[in-house]
Amino acid sequence: MEGLTELTYKDAGVDTAEGLRAVEDIREYVRSTYRPEVIGDIGGFGGLFSAAALKEMDDPVLVSGTDGVGTKLRLAQLMDTHDTVGIDLVAMCANDILVSGAEPLFFLDYIAIGKLDSALTEQIVAGVAEGCRQAGCALIGGEMAEHPGTMAPADYDLSGFCVGAVDRADIIDGLQVSAGDVILGLASNGIHSNGFSLVRRALIENQPDQHEALLATPEQLEGTTLGEALLVPTRIYVQPVRALLEAGIKPKAMAHITGGGITENVDRVLPENLDARVVRGSWPVLPVISTVMDAANLSEDEAYKTFNMGIGFVLIVAPDQVEAVQDVLDEPAYQIGTVVEGSGNVVYA
Repeated sequence: MEGLTELTYKDAGVDTAEGLRAVEDIREYVRSTYRPEVIGDIGGFGGLFSAAALKEMDDPVLVSGTDGVGTKLRLAQLMDTHDTVGIDLVAMCANDILVSGAEPLFFLDYIAIGKLDSALTEQIVAGVAEGCRQAGCALIGGEMAEHPGTMAPADYDLSGFCVGAVDRADIIDGLQVSAGDVILGLASNGIHSNGFSLVRRALIENQPDQHEALLATPEQLEGTTLGEALLVPTRIYVQPVRALLEAGIKPKAMAHITGGGITENVDRVLPENLDARVVRGSWPVLPVISTVMDAANLSEDEAYKTFNMGIGFVLIVAPDQVEAVQDVLDEPAYQIGTVVEGSGNVVYA
């Protein structure tokens, strides 16, 4: 209307030019994850991935998973460290679909941010690309969305989506688990991406300067700052587990130890008539987890259903497979317990 000043999309808080710069900045990171099956390039309306390799399977099954990083992002923002949370994002999705025996094939990410900053999004996507390389999957698409007026300018949230495939005959579903099977644990490298609402409440929120609190060096961490220890990205277990499967070693069940800890994740892969008897003390608990437990005055029982306690991925195998697993892996597979008669729960010794 005559006399009114033009109000543009940029005036409303969305800078499409900055979005184009961000896409250019991340282009090489995205390309670094490509597998031979990727068709086309970044910037299309949809990511294309050839399914020709699935023809080698007798009955291919697609396995998908979606997740986020949660409130760990708040610590990344306080520390102004944004190149690790993308690894967390991939790990949370890729490790979940790995549980079924699937090979991760491709990944898509979603970044919601108050005000788009191409330098910031480049750091985030660099982490996503690194996670995809570790998981062996291609980053074939994503979205960066500005949310002015609903998020603070520097605030952001992440979510991701991973697709993998497994031949139906090779699906790992826990149905063959039986009493006497051995529970093996692969080490975590930190708190991973669960329990951070408790972490923040216990260690950060009541401090007069939250950033300064993250720069502290508790004695247990031996010179590592609290922020550095908390932001260690979630370990991706694709390479060791795929090595086992390719060596012909098929666990009866597997579990990704995420929210709910060992207590509420291992039971998800047990038959209703069996328990997982886990022996506390049969593996090392990480100092950063002990630090949080002390600050929160957290009981052992509560800790085991909140944090991974130093075990990020669990394999349940027949007793005669234990030695073969140890031979294939380049790391310890801790014998953390056994399967016993019961009612589908995790019990501790």
